[in-house]
Amino acid sequence: MRIDSHQHVFWHGRDAVGLIADMDTYHIDKAWLLSWEVLPHEDERIYHGVLNPVNIRPDGTHSGIPLSDLLRARDAYPDRFILGYFPHPQHSEAPKLFESAVKIYGVRVCGEWKFRLCFDDPRCLEVYRVAGKLGCPVVLHLDVPYLADATTGEMRYQKNWYGGTIDNLERALDACPETTFIGHAPGFWREISGDCVSDPSAYPTGPLMPGGRLHGLFERHGNLCADLSAGSALNALKRDPVHAKAFAIRFADRLLFGRDYYGGDLLEFLVSLALPQEVQEKIFYKNALRLVP
Repeated sequence: MRIDSHQHVFWHGRDAVGLIADMDTYHIDKAWLLSWEVLPHEDERIYHGVLNPVNIRPDGTHSGIPLSDLLRARDAYPDRFILGYFPHPQHSEAPKLFESAVKIYGVRVCGEWKFRLCFDDPRCLEVYRVAGKLGCPVVLHLDVPYLADATTGEMRYQKNWYGGTIDNLERALDACPETTFIGHAPGFWREISGDCVSDPSAYPTGPLMPGGRLHGLFERHGNLCADLSAGSALNALKRDPVHAKAFAIRFADRLLFGRDYYGGDLLEFLVSLALPQEVQEKIFYKNALRLVP
């Protein structure tokens, strides 16, 4: 069995039919469909070409991946899709909106969190706590607000940041111990190496350096998991396949197969690691089933 724990629909040119065809090609049984609410002030036109053109607002901004699109896909393929949803934390009733989505539409995942806020913003914490009470894992997207300049080493502001830093993430983990969080995206996976603060790339390459803070974060917080989706996780693991195999075995109970896109690149790499059967089963579906029975 395979469960894709991080997926979107009406995304990169595929509707529900196209997504199902891709899932069938790679023998993926089910997918978590995640929303992404974008307020006008957060809109970035670089995403417009990969999102549903129907969701362009009159002012030219895009609303992202709304719950309504996910419902259309889920209702067409109820046995293949599991709903995720995260109302924008700046909505005054965001916690109640999420609870209503669980009760009315059967939402099982709180995600995707991808907002121009810090993870530990009080408005976010309130939604996390509701998700924890309802038994819904929270999927977090981390892109850091500063990267080192490749020439001078000076820290440069990145306008497309989401979540803050790994320190903001740890404070959220501390504040919501009853909630399960699933880390994701470049800002999260770059922390696998100890030199990430000085590395100028959002997608660092080269050998891993000792002291990566991701390891300690997993050790200190039993409520932290991670999905292997998008190019960020695959890039981090490919930097050192020997370390990747050891990492996957060590944190086998915390890692989830997920793509955030289409194709079989991640699947091919994981198979190449020749992981023990038990570890493969946990990553491919057992951890997802444990979090969302």
